[in-house]
Amino acid sequence: MEYDVVIIGAGPSGLACAIKLKQLNQDLNVCILEKGSEVGAHILSGAVFEPRALNELIPDWKEKGAPLITKAKKDIFRFLTKTGSFWFPTPPQMHNKGNYIISLGNLTRWLAEQAEELGVEIFPGFAAAEVLYDENDNVIGVATGDMGIDKDGNQTEAFEPGMELHARQVVFAEGCHGSLTKTLINKYNLRENSDPQTYGIGIKELWEINPEKHDAGKILHTIGWPMDKETYGGSWLYHLEDNLVSVGFVVGLDYKNPYLSPYQEMQRYKTHPEIKDLFEGGRRIAYGARALVEGGFQSIPKLTFPGGVLIGDTAGFLNTPKIKGNHTAMKSGMVAAESIVAHLSTNEEFGTECTSYQSDMEKSWVWSELKKVRNIRPGFHKGLLHGLINAAFETITAGLAPWTLKNHADHEQLGKASDYEPIEYPKPDGILTFDRLTNVSFSNTNHAEDQPVHLQLIDPSIPVQVNLKEYDEPAQRYCPAGVYEIIKDDAEEYKLQINSQNCVHCKTCDIKDPSQNINWVVPQGSDGPNYPNM
Repeated sequence: MEYDVVIIGAGPSGLACAIKLKQLNQDLNVCILEKGSEVGAHILSGAVFEPRALNELIPDWKEKGAPLITKAKKDIFRFLTKTGSFWFPTPPQMHNKGNYIISLGNLTRWLAEQAEELGVEIFPGFAAAEVLYDENDNVIGVATGDMGIDKDGNQTEAFEPGMELHARQVVFAEGCHGSLTKTLINKYNLRENSDPQTYGIGIKELWEINPEKHDAGKILHTIGWPMDKETYGGSWLYHLEDNLVSVGFVVGLDYKNPYLSPYQEMQRYKTHPEIKDLFEGGRRIAYGARALVEGGFQSIPKLTFPGGVLIGDTAGFLNTPKIKGNHTAMKSGMVAAESIVAHLSTNEEFGTECTSYQSDMEKSWVWSELKKVRNIRPGFHKGLLHGLINAAFETITAGLAPWTLKNHADHEQLGKASDYEPIEYPKPDGILTFDRLTNVSFSNTNHAEDQPVHLQLIDPSIPVQVNLKEYDEPAQRYCPAGVYEIIKDDAEEYKLQINSQNCVHCKTCDIKDPSQNINWVVPQGSDGPNYPNM
C-alpha cells in the first residue's frame, strides 16, 4: 500500500498533523496507524487542556462539538506535609484561565472524526512494528506486525502476515518513548547534539464522587509529601463534569531509591487527611499509567531524517513546568504538516529528508515556550529546595539566564539497594487504596496469552544476576501493573516472571531498568489497555 504520508499514532499530534495535511492539500493520500483497539483506547492524560493549537487548527471547534466542556476556574497549589499543608503561590506557568479540564481520549476520538471527514484513512488495531528502509537506509514506510504467532514464534491457524505501508514521508507520533522512534534515534544518532531525555511516570485514577463534594472546574496541584526531599514528584486533582474527578501522581523517573514504588506513592497520597475526604462515598471507575517526557528544550532530538519526522511527545515537546503538552504536541503536528506539504510539492521521491521542519519548529511558539522554561525541571536534580529556588529565579528572569542546565539519563540515577532502607507502604483497604492487580482490571487491558512476549529481555540472566543482587530488582516496584515478579522455580532458584498480559503500555520498564535490558515492542493487533475516557 502506498501513501503520500503515513502517520504512526492517533494521538493529538498525529491527528492534528493529518487534519492540517488535508486542509493544505486535499489531494494528499494520508493514513494513520493506531495500535489501540480504537482511537483513544491507549490515550491517558491529566488533563487540563490549553486550546491555543486547537484554535488555530479548527477555529470553529465549539460549533463542531469538540468535547471541551468544563472550563478551568480555580487554581490551587499546596505543599503537603504528612498531616497538613500550607499554601503555595501558583506559578504563572500553571495558571489555567481560558483552559479546559478534559478527557484527552474523548478529544482524540472527536479529532479522528474531523480527520476522517477530510478523507484521512485511520486504521485502529494495527501496530506499526518495523521501520522499512531502502538500499540507502532511507525510511520508506513501516510494516505492521504479524498476527497469529504463538508464544514460541510459530504460525497458528489464525496467522495473518503484517502489511507494508510505503510513504513519501513517515510521521512518527508514537507518544512518549516510542518503540520505533527509539530505533530511529539510535540509527540516525538524532541525540548527537541534545541531552538524554528524562521522564516521569504518571499514575491516574478516574473517580465519581459525591455531588456535594464536586466543584466543576476546580484544579488542585500539590508537591511535598509523600515524596522525600530528593525525589521529584507531585499530584493533580481535577474536577470534570458529571461529578467526575481525575486524580493522579507523577514521580520523576530519575529517582534514586530502588525501593520506591511510584504506584504505592500514588496510593499513599490519597490517604492524606486533606485529600481522602473527597473520595469518601465515591467510587473509582478507571485506572491507568503512562510515562511522560520531562526533559524539555535541551532534550529535543534532531527532528528529521531521510524519509520521516518526529512530532509530539515522541520528540519531547511537553512543557513540564506548565504540566501540559497536548497543545505543543498538536502544534508540532501542524508545523510538520506545513513543512511536509511544501517539501512534497518539489520532491516526488521516497526517502527524502524534510529538513525545513526543523527550522520551522524553531520559529514556532512551541520552541520559544519551551526555551523559556528549560532550566526549571533540571533544577530539581539537586533536590526540592534547590529546585524551588531555581524555579523562582527562572520564572522572574523569564528564562533569560545565559546558561542551560543539563538533563541526565534516568536509568543511571538509581542507587544500590544496600544504600537504602526498604519502604514500608500501607496495605490497601480496597475502598480508597487498591492493590495493583485490582486497579489494572479497571484499565481494561488485555493481551492474547499465546503470543510472543512483547517485553523482551536482551540478556535473560541480568534480572537475577545483576538487578536482583544490586538493586533488589526494581522492576517489581516501578511497574504500575504488576508485570514483573521475582519468584522461585522448581529448583528453588530465583527467576524473573513476566506477566505481560497485565501491561498498560506505560514504557517505564524500557526507561528505568538500570541495566537497560528490557526492550518494549508492540504486541499483536489491538492488545493493551482499553481506556474509555482517560
